[in-house]
Amino acid sequence: MSKASSRTSENLIARRSDHTTIRYTAAGPADGPVMVLIHGWACDRRDFHAVTGHLPEHYRVLAVDLAEHGESRSTREVWTMEEFARDVAAVLEAESVTEAVVAGHSLGAAVAVETGRLLPGTVSHVVALDGLHYLSLFPAQNEEQTDAMLGMFRGDFTAAVRGLVEGGSPAGTDPAVMDAYFEKMVAVRQPAGLRAIEGLVRWDMDAALRETKQPVTVFAIRDLVTQEAIDRYGDRLDIVLVDLGSHHFPVESPEATAKLLADVGRPERL
Repeated sequence: MSKASSRTSENLIARRSDHTTIRYTAAGPADGPVMVLIHGWACDRRDFHAVTGHLPEHYRVLAVDLAEHGESRSTREVWTMEEFARDVAAVLEAESVTEAVVAGHSLGAAVAVETGRLLPGTVSHVVALDGLHYLSLFPAQNEEQTDAMLGMFRGDFTAAVRGLVEGGSPAGTDPAVMDAYFEKMVAVRQPAGLRAIEGLVRWDMDAALRETKQPVTVFAIRDLVTQEAIDRYGDRLDIVLVDLGSHHFPVESPEATAKLLADVGRPERL
């Protein structure tokens, strides 16, 4: 077991415009290789605090709160994955980053893909942490499917969030852990929370992937991956099955998650 780093971190701000202020945490040397960490829907950058502590100390780690998540605030009207990617791009610009690996958990994986599409000369590798393989959320849905999904959140938001948490929890997951995730996620700021779900359901992942040239690695919880997803995306995504807990494995297994991230792009990873 490796010892977590005790390096200090800074809480910083990137301002996109008068209506969006993005808060992020930076740790590690300014001249180190950059790793950008993007949280999932209704989560925040604190989920990566322990992961950051286990990454090699020479890394420059940037953990970002997307607009209206964590400490970031915005009064904007657009809540697409592309717009969230511009939040991340604002941080990279503030940090004068010229090359970075961008990793996102869940919805953050979609944002990571869009960041790669937006900044092809800057993003060298896209990583999804249990994201992109859920076929009812990530590929664009037809209107009937979209209406059904969004209807659940509009009709009973609390029950829909509970369903997300249960769907991301393999058999045997501690109910107390599931309850903690639920309580955190159901408290997402509104109306951004509902609008972000709508943005994800309407996101055209296939179109985004066609225009994203970087390699995309997906670290997916084995029990939550369907063969249909592997068959559909195995030729485009490097899908690596892991046994590290639930959908929220970066929180549950930070040291192992940090090792996966640090090894991205190395032949010996597999």
